[in-house]
Amino acid sequence: MALSTSFLLLLVVSACLLGPIQAQSSGKQQQPNVVFILADDYGFHDIGYHQSEIRTPNLDRLAAQGVKLENYYVQPICTPTRSQLMSGRYQIHTGLQHSIIRSRQPNCLPLNSPTLADKMKESGYSTHMVGKWHLGFYKKECLPTSRGFDSYYGYLTGSENYYTHHCCDRYCGFDLRDNLTKVTDQMGHYSTHLFARKAIDVVKNHDEKKPLFLYVALQSVHAPLQVPEEYIRPYHFIKNKHRRIYAGMTACMDEAIGNITDALKMRGLWNNTVFIFSTDNGGQILDGGNNWPLRGWKGSLWEGGLHGVGFVSSNLLKQKGVTSKALIHVSDWFPTLVGLAGGSLNGTKPLDGFDQWKTISEGQLSPRKELLHNIDPLEKTKGKSSFSGHFDTRVRAALRIGDWKIITGNPGNSSWIPPPHINGNWEIPEDSEKNVWLFNITNDPNEHFDLSNERPDLVRRMLQRLSFYNSTSVDCHFPGDDPQSNPQLHGGFWGPWA
Repeated sequence: MALSTSFLLLLVVSACLLGPIQAQSSGKQQQPNVVFILADDYGFHDIGYHQSEIRTPNLDRLAAQGVKLENYYVQPICTPTRSQLMSGRYQIHTGLQHSIIRSRQPNCLPLNSPTLADKMKESGYSTHMVGKWHLGFYKKECLPTSRGFDSYYGYLTGSENYYTHHCCDRYCGFDLRDNLTKVTDQMGHYSTHLFARKAIDVVKNHDEKKPLFLYVALQSVHAPLQVPEEYIRPYHFIKNKHRRIYAGMTACMDEAIGNITDALKMRGLWNNTVFIFSTDNGGQILDGGNNWPLRGWKGSLWEGGLHGVGFVSSNLLKQKGVTSKALIHVSDWFPTLVGLAGGSLNGTKPLDGFDQWKTISEGQLSPRKELLHNIDPLEKTKGKSSFSGHFDTRVRAALRIGDWKIITGNPGNSSWIPPPHINGNWEIPEDSEKNVWLFNITNDPNEHFDLSNERPDLVRRMLQRLSFYNSTSVDCHFPGDDPQSNPQLHGGFWGPWA
């Protein structure tokens, strides 16, 4: 997406007039701007620096100038990751342990605790969101502009057509909003281009009297597989059609991110900006994504479902051009960014995230020693319970403690799927009743060697820890469909109905 010549000239002139960011008169460091880019269904293998056949020059450059997070975890599907980013809390503590928030459900991220945007705004930030919400919208109190964002431009549901902005989730309707206003004049405008332009508008119009918090949750590279032909052309060497289109979508996303960061630089904001890139879950194999050499994919508790692509790029980092192996989780961004903002965590429910800034910026040890991936009480159980007196191993769950990871219940598809140009599909035949796995993730990051039989002592210890977490969980909230959600009852648009 090319920026107009006049806009480029305006930004260059503005940067010259403004000069470099200066410290406040008190002598204290100015609060940094924070720009958080969240990609959708972006696979571990699909970024250039993970030896992908897909070229991502802007992402590669930004990551190389910053800190690559190579022991970084998200959730296996959309809503849970977004909920933990915005709340700093595990799913078991927000009632979102199961599946996603569907468009028809009267459900949203609980209103009883402030969001990350709320806390950034409380710290004096101008807060803006562009892109996919997917945290519920059945009543106005659930919308982004009611959850701490000064402005919002994007869509509320989980997926839609990139050009028509039309979503079908049993019911069908349009889904594009500018704050609370339904947008009807963007038919045919590809969403990656549209959202990048809107993010650049936020940068262009930002009042520097306040620091900026900009959250860009791109639709890319979630299905449906759609992108202008010009982005697919360089990938005609990829024979698999889905992979080829996906590669074009990734290239378009990479270009958009490059344009956003260029705008920050031209506006004179980059030198005081912390830029974060993250995926929301593993790539969807069925729609062109790939997580090789990790096991599993989107929706699974294997590493391919939740070992995320992520990095931080900023001139404010004390270490740059490095790779971090520190254990970091998406819930950690909440206290980390509020800490960077000089804000307070008062008023929040107990957080599960940790402030990781010194870990990322200075290479200090991570304060996180363990990580609950999830406990899902509504997922169908598998097999018979073993290790009696501990956590019920029939229940779908996963936990990481130090180097070790335990999975129970049904973790999802267990295949290793290479990109299509590498022939093969690796699967381990397993007992259909098996429901406990143990891995040393540090030594075996691709989960080839199950050690549950060799280390029953560790299995018991980790099951006890799962029991503890389960004792702290709230009831899972997964209501049935509400017919009043039908967009045809609301002018053809998805939106609040309660």
